[in-house]
Amino acid sequence: MTPQQVAEACARAMWAEDQASAGLGMAITRIAPGEATLTMRIEPRMVNGHGIAHGGFIFALADSAFAFACNSFNRRAVAQSNTITYLRPAKLDDVLTAHAVQVQAAGRSGITDVTVTDQQGRAVAVFRGLSRVIDGHLVEETNHGA
Repeated sequence: MTPQQVAEACARAMWAEDQASAGLGMAITRIAPGEATLTMRIEPRMVNGHGIAHGGFIFALADSAFAFACNSFNRRAVAQSNTITYLRPAKLDDVLTAHAVQVQAAGRSGITDVTVTDQQGRAVAVFRGLSRVIDGHLVEETNHGA
């Protein structure tokens, strides 16, 4: 399998078990080795007492993009630590996009940056996730003809 095929297979395997992301209305729009883009529309149930998107839902979108990017190499990875900085509010019916890119990896540790933007391309939040590879794989890789 090519690295892109591995990333796609890993995303399919993770998505099949990811009730949280699907339940929040997220969709994967791009997957590549070390990279993932997910979208989510802000629904009425996601708005807080200030009339803006609750930060926890923005965090969840960023965290899901982070997870798909980290796991795109077919080495199971989990979050070790995450931080988020909110830059502007998101509002009801905004469509948010979280683009995650793994920027560093060494041994079992990785660093992935995620930018969350609104439908106008304005940055809503930036997220940095630290991942740790654990035992296991998401898919069985076959290498025909090798």
